[in-house]
Amino acid sequence: MPHPLTVAAIGFWHVHAGDYARSAQEHPDTTLVAVWDDDEERGRAAADEFGVEFVPDLDELLARPELDGVTITTSTDQHHEVMLKAARAGKHIFTEKVLAPTVHEAEDIVAAAAEAGVALVVSLPRLYDDYTQAIERVLDDGTLGELTYTRVRLAHDGWVAGWLPDRFGHPDEAIGGALTDLGCHPAYLTRLFHRAEPISITASYGHVTGRQVDDNAVVTAEFPGGRLGVFEASVVTTPGTFTIELLGTEAALIFGFGGDRMLAKGGAYGDDWQELELPGRAPMAFDQWVQHIHDGTTADENLRTAVELTRMVVAANESAASSMTVALAPSVAV
Repeated sequence: MPHPLTVAAIGFWHVHAGDYARSAQEHPDTTLVAVWDDDEERGRAAADEFGVEFVPDLDELLARPELDGVTITTSTDQHHEVMLKAARAGKHIFTEKVLAPTVHEAEDIVAAAAEAGVALVVSLPRLYDDYTQAIERVLDDGTLGELTYTRVRLAHDGWVAGWLPDRFGHPDEAIGGALTDLGCHPAYLTRLFHRAEPISITASYGHVTGRQVDDNAVVTAEFPGGRLGVFEASVVTTPGTFTIELLGTEAALIFGFGGDRMLAKGGAYGDDWQELELPGRAPMAFDQWVQHIHDGTTADENLRTAVELTRMVVAANESAASSMTVALAPSVAV
């Protein structure tokens, strides 16, 4: 395989498309060589911005033997078709969450990548941040006791300040609103912290701006043993906020309330809030993708998380639409 790896950016529908194209340009082991978008005007503008070729024919681009991999940031409804094409063409795939609109499609994509022997990695960046590494250590140590309740909230002002594109409010393209896009991060963190799959999901969505999709969302996930995990998302909140609460039978932990500080109280931490040191972050998803390509390995945990995230999001959207709790079937290992 040539060095550096050649990468094409597929689709500039998502707001993170430019971030991943930039990663391909800046990573020492990759180079960005081309752009495709189903919206030719948008694609040509992106290609001009990054100084690379715009290719109007996706099939022709994927057929190029010198192309090693692709970043895929099309609209969510296109993920399944485009990723299957890329996998069958033998191209490694780095993609935006959610992986697909349905669990079946997500599993289909993972299976196609495995069959083709290509590295597939989904961008789930908050799994690898410093606060997540610190929380995992605390959970490993058991100092919180039994974790009984968690709350993770992520919000920004995208539709208040006007920087979030209107296409994020198109249900056919986006599949959902604040929860489906922004709420993915609190969702997969909630699952990680409880170290189990939820057994039911109950969601309530708000429509402050009158769009067809939600711009405020609150979801409660029930985990085995009566444990609850609440995750929230909003794109109509100024200023933006990211907070974590973990409550256990022996101690409590909070992060992000008034700054990027992690505090713990109770049990081994004493009666006063104690600040916990944050370790370095783990390698980010794009770096992991490049390493998997070079090593010929698969991102098993990343992909399992991506499929289970899809399951949670689909259940949340169903719950909000029906005003009912949605029970989750036992998951099958990826």
